[in-house]
Amino acid sequence: MGRAPEFGVSGRRRVGIFGGTFDPPHLGHVAVARDVADALALDQVVWMPAGIPPHKAADEITSAGVRLAMVRAAIEGHEDFVVSDLEISRPGLSYTVDTLRELQGAGEDTDHVLILGVDQYRSLDSWRLPEEIRTRARIAVMDRGGESMPPDENSQRVLSVAVRRVDVSSTDVRRRVRDGDDVSGLVPDGVASLIHSQGLYST
Repeated sequence: MGRAPEFGVSGRRRVGIFGGTFDPPHLGHVAVARDVADALALDQVVWMPAGIPPHKAADEITSAGVRLAMVRAAIEGHEDFVVSDLEISRPGLSYTVDTLRELQGAGEDTDHVLILGVDQYRSLDSWRLPEEIRTRARIAVMDRGGESMPPDENSQRVLSVAVRRVDVSSTDVRRRVRDGDDVSGLVPDGVASLIHSQGLYST
């Protein structure tokens, strides 16, 4: 995908923040996270399962502990992928700006890169304190092909990253499980095992 873009100060760690409900995490999540990590030469990608997303009620999503376990299973074998329980452990709604504040409060010599899909990026201005988000992190917008990214006056801090297109969604996985279909080809093996052992999405 070409040479990774310069981030400014040499020697600083590049850490991607990949957030979501992950209910469940699927092979598409793993594939695009891998593509962004490789394209931007990230030292690490932190998968950040949301505690209570602002756009969903708590009773609409699987329990935080189970989603955390599924993400751990999904990233197994990827040494530069880690999972954080920061948003799950924090009370109240999960806001990205609060997460960035906590991550950067430790004073690490790190450049943070917020990994977003095109639709998420288009809605960024409706998020809590979007300008602070733009200041605290560069934004990597995943381009799956054919999805035009809207113009942004802060374009120097916004990176368009080509990723492979994987036609699978968490909604589709949940529907297939309810219908009794095999989802082993849609989610990592460890996630499929947890879905089966925990009886997830069957009702």
